[in-house]
Amino acid sequence: MKNLKNEIAKIISKEVQLSIEELESFIEIPKDSTMGDYAFPCFKLAKQMRKAPQMIAAELKEKITLDENIEKVEVVGGYLNFYISKKMIVQEVIEEFNKKQEKFGSSEEGKGKNIVIDYSAPNIAKPFHIGHLRSTVIGASLYKIYKFLGYNSISVNHLGDWGTQFGKLIEGYKRWGDEYDIDSNPIEELTKIYVRISKACKEDESILEECRNNFKKLEDGDPYCKELWQKFRDLSLQEFQRVYDILGISFDSNNGEAFYTDKMPEIVEMLEKSGKLVKSQGAKIIDLEHKGMAPCMIIKSDGTTTYDTRDLAAILYRARNYDYEKILYVVAYEQNLHFNQVFEVAQLLDMDEKYKKGLYHIPFGMVRLKTGKMSTREGNAIKLDEILSEAVSRASKVIEEKNPNLENKEEVAKKVGIGAVIFNDLYNNRIKDEVFDWDIMLNFAGETGPYVQYIYVRTKSIIEKAGYVPKLEEVNVEKIIDNASMNIIKLLYSFGDTIKMAADKNEPSIISRYLIDLAQAFSSFYAENHIVGEEKEIQDARLYLSNMVGSVLKQGLNLLGIEVPEKM
Repeated sequence: MKNLKNEIAKIISKEVQLSIEELESFIEIPKDSTMGDYAFPCFKLAKQMRKAPQMIAAELKEKITLDENIEKVEVVGGYLNFYISKKMIVQEVIEEFNKKQEKFGSSEEGKGKNIVIDYSAPNIAKPFHIGHLRSTVIGASLYKIYKFLGYNSISVNHLGDWGTQFGKLIEGYKRWGDEYDIDSNPIEELTKIYVRISKACKEDESILEECRNNFKKLEDGDPYCKELWQKFRDLSLQEFQRVYDILGISFDSNNGEAFYTDKMPEIVEMLEKSGKLVKSQGAKIIDLEHKGMAPCMIIKSDGTTTYDTRDLAAILYRARNYDYEKILYVVAYEQNLHFNQVFEVAQLLDMDEKYKKGLYHIPFGMVRLKTGKMSTREGNAIKLDEILSEAVSRASKVIEEKNPNLENKEEVAKKVGIGAVIFNDLYNNRIKDEVFDWDIMLNFAGETGPYVQYIYVRTKSIIEKAGYVPKLEEVNVEKIIDNASMNIIKLLYSFGDTIKMAADKNEPSIISRYLIDLAQAFSSFYAENHIVGEEKEIQDARLYLSNMVGSVLKQGLNLLGIEVPEKM
């Protein structure tokens, strides 16, 4: 489709001394459609032209030459407002949709580029709780968004399967393993052991020291410790996979921290050669005081490695094996310092500058209970599978009340319930903290996933009632240039830009909010217009519009990781 912002920028560029790219970046879309389709803020030129914005706007209006795409231009305050040809934009949208269908809004901008997305990453031997939901669904959505833009997306589940916590778990199992049946209920029983040993460590420093010794033994290859670690990992992965299956999520790699244990000596060697690795109180660190940060610890005083060391090994491995354009680390904002440190130290590694520049932390807010922060060691974390099960159960009750004769009720309830949880998480800006509340999480009215799914189902029922989708040549664009139709057309026109913006900002909520706007626009259109039973030309045009809306709603939800039922 035509890039109308770019077209307007070209027109303005003939009269001012700014590049087309810069002018295009200034152009806005008015919130009130009666104020035009696009607006250029002339105060951006005030300093250069030494005139009041309103005067600049008036002068530009007289000087510029409009093309056939623009019906008129008006001065409103310091803005130059452009009104686009309705017939032209409708024709553009329907032709583009006819050509791309379910790929409408996609692009090839990422062709030939690899992007690694590191997300979810639960800790072995701990429950998959609601706190892991955010990383999991944000990362899965970004994976789909980038893929839709032509990138080769690579999903990595960097499991927390190494570290001092395993020394704790091994110690707890040594002391009390016979009291727990981990084979029948592994995660729950292991969690009980972990909570118990954590409490014991707080009360007795010598127990904590034993835990540290266990991890040192594990790193040194002690057979007993390795056997226990492997058992804990295998049992945990089985549990995680069950939850991933419910969410419809899979990974290209499940290489966790342990995968990089044999790759860390090379990292230490590189850092030694850089001359930046220094000893400090028995440990080995990279001093980052010049960057205003605490030192990055590479080797602890007891000789064991750190999370930082393993992340550096992962960066080097991914550079060599994935030739990445970017790595996105979808991890809570509590880890901001960690990633700042690791990315800074990564500049010392022996690898291409391209890889050093391609490291991005994608932070997000925490999920909190009304009573405060969740903690596995305190035993107050809510398990994700319980929430998903409850969401499906509540969706089933709504279906029984509203449409008890619906076919495939269980399948629909699963799509609606799980979709509600995912949409709720992806609707607000990712950086905001989220307080977990059943009523908010599973509210089936208003700006929610089930609402968007319902509007999609409505478009399908309209088409089913008509019995056909008209061909492109049967659509008379003049029949869908009324205000309600144009509100939809303008949103459809911006779908591709919305996806690009979501990728540029790594922000799935941009798509979520777009889908609500589109669903509401269609709801208003449907309330104002008859579709089936109207005169043939009107019916065909409105049916085609309905079909486009349904397709985009479905594709948008899919980009968020949400399935859509065909009936509700």
